[in-house]
Amino acid sequence: MTTKLIKGGTVFVNGQLVKTDVRIADDKIQAIGNDLPAADETIDATNKLVAPGLVDVHVHFREPGQTYKETIEAGSKAAAHGGFTTVGAMPNVDPVPDTPGRMQAQTSLNQKEGVVHIFQYGAITHGRTSEKLVDFHALKQAGAYAFSNDGSGVQTAGTMYQAMEGIAKEDMILAAHVEDDSLLFGGIMTAGKRAEELGLPGAPSVSESAQVARDLVLANATGVHYHICHISTKESIAMVRFAKSQGVNVTCEASPHHLLLADQDIPANNSYYKMNPPLRHEDDRQALIEGLLDGTVDMIATDHAPHSKDEKPKDDMRGAANGITGSETAFPMMYTKFVKGGFCTLEQLLNWMSTKPADIFGLKEAGHLEPGKPADIAIFDLDTQRTLNEADYLSKGVNNPFTGQKVYGTADLTLVDGEIVYQRKN
Repeated sequence: MTTKLIKGGTVFVNGQLVKTDVRIADDKIQAIGNDLPAADETIDATNKLVAPGLVDVHVHFREPGQTYKETIEAGSKAAAHGGFTTVGAMPNVDPVPDTPGRMQAQTSLNQKEGVVHIFQYGAITHGRTSEKLVDFHALKQAGAYAFSNDGSGVQTAGTMYQAMEGIAKEDMILAAHVEDDSLLFGGIMTAGKRAEELGLPGAPSVSESAQVARDLVLANATGVHYHICHISTKESIAMVRFAKSQGVNVTCEASPHHLLLADQDIPANNSYYKMNPPLRHEDDRQALIEGLLDGTVDMIATDHAPHSKDEKPKDDMRGAANGITGSETAFPMMYTKFVKGGFCTLEQLLNWMSTKPADIFGLKEAGHLEPGKPADIAIFDLDTQRTLNEADYLSKGVNNPFTGQKVYGTADLTLVDGEIVYQRKN
């Protein structure tokens, strides 16, 4: 038996921050407390935060089919660099995991190449953009942990209704990218003053909220657990708040970039600020923060979306791919801007980025530090200011608007099943 003792840290346990130690035996947490027996290896966590590994229910690892953007190995190492030990991988890879065989192949590849726990989404429809539903039961049996067509909204109400019925029958989560393509009108950022100033075509934010309205009615009718990916508008937040009050089984996530940036913060026609959904107006951002604080928004998820430099020419959004990386910058940016900025407590942030996503998605082994659970642990340095540098990223993608920011809360060490999968070198 190999043992480790994490000593002297402030540990997030049972929703509280406690000065205590954590003892690990092989791949499990053996004990949490003071005066624990010595171990084969001692990890000094003095003045550091010892947290359950963060849980990100929304990443894009691009393998197979798009490994020039990212690989499972690089994406999972980037996750570990950010303090994440469990992630949910979206199905927009090639081939799409839309059959049992493809799902089994994808989950095997995830397990073989990943350094963190990777749970795999199955597509809602064949090819992810068609109207033909997959076999939800067979994909569940083959390893799908939830279903999503992320990157594309389900355009037809009848298809969504039948998908919700099928997924509800399997007691699974339908995670929706909500976007009505007929309301985009060729826009590449949110319509409004900033789009006009930049001379870029804008899309109205109702492209999201109109589909949220449709889907909440359908979710109420079918009883499915309906989860909204990267919610971004004040209208969507208001509708989810009302739907929750009416007993609709709806949850949602917000991304760090929508919580931290609005369209007015886009400094120029720079593709590193192009994502889908796009950055919204400042009143939308404020509504997201209010929703996070009052429980309307359940969790934070990164939507880590790496692209090649060719796909993200920094001087023009037109023709550039949507998406930014997020795994390596999410916690330090949120800690620096929200906790140190006085918007929330550290306990709340850890709840949104670890405990709640694990609990809501039924990931019973994640999100909590308890004896007997896997030793999935992240140790963060909350006191040292560092600069987010492109050279430090482990993702193949460097398309991130937060590069250059001075932050606190970078990860020093990440353990998965008791093994060190990331350790800061400097």
